[in-house]
Amino acid sequence: MRSFFYVLTSLAIMALAVWAYNENHKTQQSKAEVAELRREIRSLREAISVQRAEWAYLNRPDRLRELADMNFARLQLMPMSGTQFGRIDEIVYPLPEEQIEPTLSNAIEVLGEIRHTAEDERP
Repeated sequence: MRSFFYVLTSLAIMALAVWAYNENHKTQQSKAEVAELRREIRSLREAISVQRAEWAYLNRPDRLRELADMNFARLQLMPMSGTQFGRIDEIVYPLPEEQIEPTLSNAIEVLGEIRHTAEDERP
């Protein structure tokens, strides 16, 4: 009977060892995936910052003005003037909503004065 328990205990320990090894392996894989994702996120953030800097460089007003001057005839651009914009009186503003006073349902009006009773004057 003792040998049966020894064998059973040994098998349980082996099964737990295999389970622990598998869990450790999964954990190491997950850590590697997280590290890879962090590297990818870092590189993408760097790429975004480079693209923002490039966008800012390409959209400099003096550069855009030069390009517009160089391609003025080919693009048939018209010089900007104030008449190309709308007038203030053409702007449609939303009408203000009427101030509606809230109505209370089942409101009770209390009229009269508050009287002190002998119970209120206790020390």
